[in-house]
Amino acid sequence: MNNLLNPSGIQIIGTQRSGSNLLRVILDQSEEISSPHPPHILVTFVPLMPLYGFLDEAKYKILISDVVDYVVANPVPWAGIEFDKDWIFRQSTTYTLFEINRLIYETAAITKKARYWCCKSMANVHYAEELERHVADLKYIYLFRDGRDVALSFKKAIVGEKHIYHLAQQWYKDQSACIELSRRIERDRFFALNYEQLIARPVEVIQSLCRFLNISYTPSMLNFHQSEESKATAEAGEMWENLTKPIIKDNTGKFLNELTPEDIALFELINSQTLTKLGYRLVTQPNANRAIAAGQIDGFNHENALLKQHTILNARQSDLDRRSPQLEIIRRITTQVNVND
Repeated sequence: MNNLLNPSGIQIIGTQRSGSNLLRVILDQSEEISSPHPPHILVTFVPLMPLYGFLDEAKYKILISDVVDYVVANPVPWAGIEFDKDWIFRQSTTYTLFEINRLIYETAAITKKARYWCCKSMANVHYAEELERHVADLKYIYLFRDGRDVALSFKKAIVGEKHIYHLAQQWYKDQSACIELSRRIERDRFFALNYEQLIARPVEVIQSLCRFLNISYTPSMLNFHQSEESKATAEAGEMWENLTKPIIKDNTGKFLNELTPEDIALFELINSQTLTKLGYRLVTQPNANRAIAAGQIDGFNHENALLKQHTILNARQSDLDRRSPQLEIIRRITTQVNVND
């Protein structure tokens, strides 16, 4: 068994809106896993790193403080977890953002006395090379869902792209990175999990996942909807409200009725091979001769910006309010003129 003062890591990868919060709260029911709601540390802070310049001791401590403050401001609080910035500094073997990310998640696992910490920031697949250098024996769970349903879900969410072209491009990029990673990682560290199978046969799928992680399966894992973590997550945002309900077994194929034929055709034009590779049937006939003109993409970009603006203007005020503390931290970081001094 792993040393509880040196817990192992689990990274869920893929594309958001694929049932990852469902999987997260299921895993969090295990006493052996700590799986808090993700503040998306890497996706948020990697673009900000040029503002910090070379990370000497002083600047590294500033970065630790900023990242911890950002995690504490997460819309879903990390209940019962207290961060010690000095401990994170003392435990750091290198002065990097990836080291801070690891130690923050280790704090959560140590607090729970769990063998594993689990990070649900699925876009971290694009930082796999750096994660491999900073987290020994990291295990990956590749959670994938029909990309057309993923796109539909994003269209309704407060976050993410909104035009089908951008959603199709993002899904392609994420799945390609996951599939490529699966070719490089040892089989005992990579588990591919199909969302449609998870909701259709949850006991079988979670038992298989538990065997992969070498942890005990308990029926209470599927009572996630009764947990305080699920309730706190559901209260924090409209797009997580289903977490207080048992698994919805027919939550598939909604795109057939809710996406336009034009949207489906465009998504499949970009993703026909990836959809087929992952076992999904195409609705339209592949057209190898069809191309997307540059002028069309300009129009897609314009429409996407308008749709994102419309989404924010029509979002619930409570959802916006819960996100504002993190946004304020980012505004403070980006407007500080003395970070590099």
